[in-house]
Amino acid sequence: MSQHVFKRAGFLAATVGVAGLLGAGVASAHVTANVYGPQPTKGGYAAIVFRVPSEEPTTMTTKVAVDFKADYGVGSVRTKPVPGWTAEVTKSKLPTPITKDNGTQITEAVTAVTWTAQPGSELKATDYQEFSVSFGPLPTNVDQVEFPAHQTYSDGKVVDWTQATPAGGEEPEHPAPVVKLAAKAAEGDEHAGMSADTASTTGEHTEAAAGTSDNTARWLAGAGLLVGAVGLGVGAGATIRARKATAKSGGNS
Repeated sequence: MSQHVFKRAGFLAATVGVAGLLGAGVASAHVTANVYGPQPTKGGYAAIVFRVPSEEPTTMTTKVAVDFKADYGVGSVRTKPVPGWTAEVTKSKLPTPITKDNGTQITEAVTAVTWTAQPGSELKATDYQEFSVSFGPLPTNVDQVEFPAHQTYSDGKVVDWTQATPAGGEEPEHPAPVVKLAAKAAEGDEHAGMSADTASTTGEHTEAAAGTSDNTARWLAGAGLLVGAVGLGVGAGATIRARKATAKSGGNS
């Protein structure tokens, strides 16, 4: 397949991707929870990105807090550093310990993550920011996890994104961010209970495999050029010998 076809396919894919992002931005002018990769499974670990747009025309977003329901029993959360923002994870003692499927008892669960802007890093009305977290284990008794969010502006105003969206119903004015969970992996599945660190390692392996494939393609292309050059050389030699034989034959006649 020609490079022109590959370039054209890449251009179309990029165009579709950009259009999708623009469409999502227009339709989602509120705090959302996004999954960039495999859907989190019940009982597994998740990597979620909270996208926060700043919408007040005369003030700036200075703080974003996301609630984790205590009955989810999330034992640990890691946050990805965001330049100009500090992150704080809040844990609370559970009145009754939660026993996970693997037998682990959770006596203290994550109940909130709060990001606070440092001076000069606040979000203006035309800005948005993404805040990434990885956490788990996820609950196994729900089909989705909900994260009520609270957005604080520089004038002290707080917008609560906490309204539940009814199944099959119209989205409320201030919906809470939600992430749907896939069915729990089968018992014995090597991917069951995969942690966020393992997911990161898998991505590195994928990148390495892509690099290996690229090197192989380059080697094959080089070998093809070498074979072609040898063929041209052989053909040229045969042509010269034929001309010499013809000239000699003509001289002897």
